[in-house]
Amino acid sequence: MTQRSMWRRIVDFPLVAMVIGVLVIVIALTLAGAIAKFAVPGAAVASLSYQTVFYLVAIPVLILLYVFVIAKLGRRPRNDLRDSKAIKRGLIGLAAGGLIFSAVVAVAAAMGVYRIVGPGDTSGMVAALLGSALFPAISEEMLFRGVLFRWLEEFGGSWVALILTSAFFGAGHLLNPNASTIAAVGIAVEAGVMLGAAYMLTRSLWLPMGIHAAWNFTQGEIYDIPVSGMPVHGVVDARLCCNPLLTGNGFGLEASLIAMIIATLFGLWLLWLAIKRGELRRPMWTQG
Repeated sequence: MTQRSMWRRIVDFPLVAMVIGVLVIVIALTLAGAIAKFAVPGAAVASLSYQTVFYLVAIPVLILLYVFVIAKLGRRPRNDLRDSKAIKRGLIGLAAGGLIFSAVVAVAAAMGVYRIVGPGDTSGMVAALLGSALFPAISEEMLFRGVLFRWLEEFGGSWVALILTSAFFGAGHLLNPNASTIAAVGIAVEAGVMLGAAYMLTRSLWLPMGIHAAWNFTQGEIYDIPVSGMPVHGVVDARLCCNPLLTGNGFGLEASLIAMIIATLFGLWLLWLAIKRGELRRPMWTQG
C-alpha cells in the first residue's frame, strides 16, 4: 500500500475532512447564489423568482460538488449518493415521511388542535416543492448526515454523532420565525434522531432525504401547517388552536408534543433496526 503524505493524512483526519466538507457546501451555496443573480433577468421571462432560480441552480451544484469533492475526502472515501437501492429507499422515505406526519395531524385533529376551515391555494405548489421540500432535504441531509454525522461518527462513534448532529439540527432552526427553545429541542429529538437513524440504517442519504422532503411537503403543502415556522399555503386552509404545547405555538406541529412522541418513537425504531444490523460504530481511539 502506498504511504500517504503528511498533508494527505492531515486532510483525511475525520474532523479536518468534516470542516472541509462544510466549507465545500458553503462554497456551493455561494456559487449558486451568484449564478442565480445573473440568471434572474432571463428567468423573469418565465416568471421565475430569484429564490426559485437559486433552488434550481443550487441543487445540481450541491450534488456535483458532493460527488467530485466531498465524496473523495477522508481516510475511507465514500459516496453516500451512490446506492443501488436509491430509488427504493427514496420512495420508502417519501412514504414514511408523509405517513408519519399524517399520523401527527390525525392525532392533532382528534384532540381538536387541528381543523380544516376551507379549500386552500395550490398556485405556488411547484415553487413550494423546490423550496420547502427538495432543497432543504438535499442540502440539509448532505450537511448534517453526509458531512457532520459521517465524520463525527468516524471520530467519536455513532452515539456522539447522533447526539451532536441532532443538537446541531435543532439549533439550526432557532433563527426561524416563531422559533423557541422548545421548538429547537423538538426538532433535535424527533427529526435529528429519526434522520440520523435513517442514515445509520442504510449508510445512504436517500432514505433520510426522502423522509425529510415528504415531512416538509406533507405538513406545509398538504395540511397547511407552518414548516419550521415558515408560512405556507396548503391544498386546504387549516387552523391550529388552543394549547401551545400541542400546536407548536406558531412554529408548527413539528414543535408539538404530538410530533415529538410519534416521530421520536419512529426514529427510535429505526435506531433499533440499525443497531440490530450492526451499524453502531465505535470511536476511532477504541479501534485496533
